[in-house]
Amino acid sequence: MADVTPERIDWLWPGYLARGKLHVVDSDPGLGKSTVTMDWAARVTTGKPWPDGQLGGDAAGVVIMSAEDGLGDTIRPRLDAAGADLANALALTGIGCVDPVTGEPGLRLPELPTDIELVRDALRQVDAALLVIDPLMAYLAPSVNAHRDQDIRRALAPLMRAAEDAGVAVVLVRHLTKGDGASAIYRGGGSIGIIGAARLGYTAARHPDDPQNSGRAVIAGTKANITAKPASLAYHLVDDPDNDCARVEWEGPVDYTADDLLRPPTTATTGGTQDTAAQWLTTYLTDQGGEAHLDDLLDAAREAGIPERTMYRCRTRTGVVSERTGYPARAVWRLPTPPAETASSATEPNAGRTGSSGGTGRTGRTETPTIGPCARCQRPTRRHGDADGTLCPACRNQGDTA
Repeated sequence: MADVTPERIDWLWPGYLARGKLHVVDSDPGLGKSTVTMDWAARVTTGKPWPDGQLGGDAAGVVIMSAEDGLGDTIRPRLDAAGADLANALALTGIGCVDPVTGEPGLRLPELPTDIELVRDALRQVDAALLVIDPLMAYLAPSVNAHRDQDIRRALAPLMRAAEDAGVAVVLVRHLTKGDGASAIYRGGGSIGIIGAARLGYTAARHPDDPQNSGRAVIAGTKANITAKPASLAYHLVDDPDNDCARVEWEGPVDYTADDLLRPPTTATTGGTQDTAAQWLTTYLTDQGGEAHLDDLLDAAREAGIPERTMYRCRTRTGVVSERTGYPARAVWRLPTPPAETASSATEPNAGRTGSSGGTGRTGRTETPTIGPCARCQRPTRRHGDADGTLCPACRNQGDTA
């Protein structure tokens, strides 16, 4: 190895898409995975910023191999809606052939690995930085058994070499298989060799905070061999009437993992457990001044015997807000509003009195810290008596490090 020159990863989208590498995106139908890949393609053609806010690079070409969507009624409108520079986009649709039965001329899809030289030609034609193959299974040669690891690795090896030679990030799209409870890395269709060959893998699934809405989803890292798993990103689909299609609007980072996204929904039989966990969550946040760092909260929940996935579902049920604050950013969960009875007790003039005579005997309510707005950021926090200058934990920490 002494004669090997070390090289850095050449990122197309830092942390998410790498030039010269294979990537996999797995999802169920109807969640916009193809619309997402066209959004990425459009950003490559123009050099626009990436969905997480990172700056885009120089405008470059993209090659699209799509077996399920029409070019005129689907692919082109999606690229237009995403603001693509169509001069930098090339669709590799079909190869001339002769029907072996009728003898009539026709077209067939490119096949991997048989037609890899045609793929190379297409990449060179537009000086491509991104190749999208959607779905992968439609482009495997008939001789390739998609469920046989050895076949898959032989079929993908020429594609990997082509990606390295051209400096192209390749995105392979797959459908998810059935199998509730299985880890996300095993849920993509075909052999495990597909995700094994990819350097980064992603799963897109319905947003756990809005599971009935098929137009809202999260894309999360399934595997990452060349970097840490990137932040999961939420998105939703919106109508684009000018192009008669849907386009993607990105919402930003969220805390869900790929395994979180694919866990089966809680059944009605666990309602009692959910109610208990929801009560624990609101009580814990109240005791912490209305908010807490997520890692601290999950540690406390585990000590109380409450699984992490139950906490995530309880957050939705209770309306608890999730956000990222501080530097470096940390996930924080906070109560949406102070409990009405507790908050009002801070301002009632007779809150500390008992009896009709207005005696001054103390009660349990006045002994307990109340919830009120932080003097700096106005979020709910614990207050004692009339302490109008009380700061929440986040603001206190900022003051300590200032």
